[in-house]
Amino acid sequence: MYKFLISFKKETIQFWQDKTGFTLMFIMPMILVFVMTMIQDSAFKLVENKQISLLVVNHDKGTYGDTLTTYLSNSGMFDIVANKTIQHADIQKQITNKTAIAAVYIPTDFSKKMLEKSKQTSSLLLTDFGVSQQKKEFKIIPSSVEFYNDPVLQENYCTSIMYMIQAQLQNLESKQMIAGIYNEMGITKIPKHVDENVQKNKITIDRKFSSGTTEQSIPSSSQHNVPAWTLFAMFFMVVSLGTNIVKERNSGTFLRLQTMPVHFSLIIISKQTLYMCIAILQVFIIFGIGMYAFPYVNLPELIFPSNILATFVVIAACGFTAVSYAMLIGILSKTEEQTNGFGAISIIIFAALGGIWVPNFIMPEMFQKISTISPLHWCIEAFYVLFLKQGNWSDLLKPLLVLLFFSIACQAIAYYTLYIRKKS
Repeated sequence: MYKFLISFKKETIQFWQDKTGFTLMFIMPMILVFVMTMIQDSAFKLVENKQISLLVVNHDKGTYGDTLTTYLSNSGMFDIVANKTIQHADIQKQITNKTAIAAVYIPTDFSKKMLEKSKQTSSLLLTDFGVSQQKKEFKIIPSSVEFYNDPVLQENYCTSIMYMIQAQLQNLESKQMIAGIYNEMGITKIPKHVDENVQKNKITIDRKFSSGTTEQSIPSSSQHNVPAWTLFAMFFMVVSLGTNIVKERNSGTFLRLQTMPVHFSLIIISKQTLYMCIAILQVFIIFGIGMYAFPYVNLPELIFPSNILATFVVIAACGFTAVSYAMLIGILSKTEEQTNGFGAISIIIFAALGGIWVPNFIMPEMFQKISTISPLHWCIEAFYVLFLKQGNWSDLLKPLLVLLFFSIACQAIAYYTLYIRKKS
């Protein structure tokens, strides 16, 4: 034990002197998790708070253009900028000038076509029901509103906006169709109680989350980002640990250490123990920032999983995987440049494939299959089981087994390489 503690102390001093490694493993991830969470939280708030600025240019000569504008405003999704004086040809210029990030143009014949369509549909329904004997040819009446958006607005936001506009158009069409049925029967106005009941009797969407418990909480940007970027930073120990191993070997230090009356594995174990402690410390520092510092900068608080033991097991498994991979790269590399170059690039590729940067489910099918080779994929899967799905041990079994197999493979290759070099 004494020899191990001496070796551990030597590794600690060596790491403390590695300012680049310290920066990559502690300073960089703290900045990264703040920046990425702020960016994604702003995107979440854009949708959740429904603060999308929408310019409505209403040139309709009837009343339904104003009704549609009211519906869009009452939906709560938009900050409506209504303007009837802007010319049709100038709408794109208004978007470019940042009057709004999206716009809707309501044409002059909007109400006229709405009335024609509702009258025709009502007549067809009443004829089919046998209430009316008038048979009229059903004609398609082309009608539309135009949607404009800023090119910088991402496609998913454009789709959300168009879906909401479509929903309000359907709401308006349904109301007008009911009015048309009453008109066909000689009643000029929808009875108040009918109108109120139709408006109240809408189907709503009750949002639920797939989780292993009955608890239902909305996953925040912190729950997504903090574990993901913590893992990214954790695996970047490949630069510090890998460089440490290469430097000792090339300088002859590792050879001299092997001449000491201790097994060479004790030197490697002391390195791994130190970096395991560093990985765990990284997690607690960054998680602590998410839990205690985020609320002070108006970011959602990181909610720690209720299964404390499983969380510690996942942290340890991810840390051991990162240490094993870093050690393997350091032992296989011949120069510091190889370690820094290949190690850093491989982590970036693993992060991209593993779902750290973009969710795995939106990748092409081929990349979804390839992503399973990334240890970061299984690390983030394990964390998401705890942070987002409130999963249990059975849900963690597969990612933990994959990480254990990956770590053992890295360790076996690394020790075998050291054994071969020692014999030669």
